Amino acid sequence: MSEAVWFPSEENSKKTRMYRFMKKLGFSDYDDFYRRSIQDVGWFWQEVVRDLDLQWIKPYSRVMDSSKGVPWTRWFVDGRFNVAQNALDRFVEDPQSRHRLALIWEGDDEAVQKYTYRDLWAAVNRFAWGLQRIGVKPGDRVAIYLPMIAENVIAMMAVARIGAIFTPCFSGYGAEAVATRVRDCEAKVLVTADGFLRRGKVVPMKEEADRAADMSPSVEKVVVVRRLGRDIPWNEKRDVEWSSLTSEWKTVAPRETEASDPMMIIYTSGTTGRPKGTVHVHAGFPVKAVFDAAYGMDVGPGDILFWVTDMGWMMGPWMVFGSLLSGSTMLVFEGTPDHPGPDRLWKIVENHGVTHLGLSPTVVRALMRFGEAPVRRRDLSSLRVFASTGEPWNPDPWHWLFEQVGAKRVPIYNYSGGTEISGGILGGNLLKPIAPCSFSGPLPGMDVEVYDENGQPVRGEVGELVIRQPWVGMTQGFWKDPERYERTYWNRWPNTWVHGDWVRVDGEGFWYITGRSDDTLKIAGKRLGPAEMESILIDHPAVLESAVVGVPDETKGEVAVCFVLLRPGHEPSEELRGELFDMIAQRMGKALRPKQILFVPELPKTRNGKILRRVIRAAYLGQDAGDLSSLENPMAVETIRGHKFS
Repeated sequence: MSEAVWFPSEENSKKTRMYRFMKKLGFSDYDDFYRRSIQDVGWFWQEVVRDLDLQWIKPYSRVMDSSKGVPWTRWFVDGRFNVAQNALDRFVEDPQSRHRLALIWEGDDEAVQKYTYRDLWAAVNRFAWGLQRIGVKPGDRVAIYLPMIAENVIAMMAVARIGAIFTPCFSGYGAEAVATRVRDCEAKVLVTADGFLRRGKVVPMKEEADRAADMSPSVEKVVVVRRLGRDIPWNEKRDVEWSSLTSEWKTVAPRETEASDPMMIIYTSGTTGRPKGTVHVHAGFPVKAVFDAAYGMDVGPGDILFWVTDMGWMMGPWMVFGSLLSGSTMLVFEGTPDHPGPDRLWKIVENHGVTHLGLSPTVVRALMRFGEAPVRRRDLSSLRVFASTGEPWNPDPWHWLFEQVGAKRVPIYNYSGGTEISGGILGGNLLKPIAPCSFSGPLPGMDVEVYDENGQPVRGEVGELVIRQPWVGMTQGFWKDPERYERTYWNRWPNTWVHGDWVRVDGEGFWYITGRSDDTLKIAGKRLGPAEMESILIDHPAVLESAVVGVPDETKGEVAVCFVLLRPGHEPSEELRGELFDMIAQRMGKALRPKQILFVPELPKTRNGKILRRVIRAAYLGQDAGDLSSLENPMAVETIRGHKFS
């Protein structure tokens, strides 16, 4: 049973946009409001776009249409809507908001650039005109392979403005990973940079982009941003300077796109085979993103939203749309949270007055090892909300962030959904108490349940997270692969989205994700989420991080194998291994005692800090680990392969 540790004040609750929205619709009780939001999802999303005061080039005739089947529900039918117009033009047209700060960029070298809404609008118009001059037309695909610089945001908005489709690529990808995505969507243009800085070192980028373009017959032009001014190879027929494309000023009217016209194809890594190209539309992903940011996390004018992420992950575009459509400010950061010193992240918060800080539990664990001194050196009084996504929390880092960094004042808004969702399925709630590591429940408009293996709702035990009705932001399938989309999410129960997360709802009504359902262990008939055992391991003072996977066992069907990363100053030993075995046996029972506990120097992670357990399991078992393009540290996989399964 969980106990809440953060409680909203009545005064602050009444200031939130969620509260004002509820009252406007005639609700004083949040639970009543949520129930109404899923009783009529069409009504709910119509009220959201009205309250956001979004501009329609042509009004829609119907909110939603599921005539082609629930998986293919269309939203705001017949409406014409351009996201760039709603993110920029409507604020620029207002004298009260045109000079409001829209974007802050900070480089690894601590260089800073700032753009007002009008500055950003002007830059987007310049690049949109440049794209048209090199032949980019509505419906063409443009791959954006850029570091976390302002031009990344400008490129996204310019592509959407002219009715083309952008594909964001993770800045740390090598050529083959970029080429896989470029070839799949048949991108006409690849936008890249000469390089970027990471931990003070130059990371070349143009060379990888050239190799990717060479492998991609559809690429006609490569647009190059001079981030560093370094010498780079140049193809006179193919390469174009960003500066030459943006040298002419011409206002480009937003394309009159349909609400359901594709705007973005963002790829997610598959466990096997090629990545999945999730298709998102103008009045889909942006609407869901801004709802979750503005109403869920209470982001609005005057706020500064900073998410530690990359534009190649969905939280990058999510931050762009969530901040701009809500009239607030985004902070885009090129560097890493602990360079050049352990207080870098907290220094950014102090210098720019960040109000909403999004980070993963992995980032928190990495910063914890430096202790509280770096936190104490900085003024963090501007912070109003922490937000977290990407993986389940363990208690130790959650409490450290809440108590040592936030001084028990700043709520941690736990947030989980996915690329295909356009935002969150489960989230926190700034109108209700928050318990450590928990979610308050489903977000409004999301008809969510926990099913047992027979498709029946359950409480108090682990089950599948499902969505029972369509929602704004749902992906419009995988690019040119509709069968794979239906097979992946819709084939288990009729008209029910099965997300692939194991979830438990406790007696107090708090929700917990225990891991991906394909990560879940079943030991002697008992289902076990890896986070449960990992949290016990992390409770040991010598353990910094852990990952638990299930492997075949003749007696129990499956047993746990634990991979453990130690804190600095601690060394592997049989004595320590024995202590960890004993901790698990004492807390979880001898039947769940793991088969092995293995010490490793690092765990395979994505750039945004997500530990890839399916990769760990496959490497340990000597199997194909599938798509590894999202890994930041591929050598960690080879280390795990060195531990033979027997």
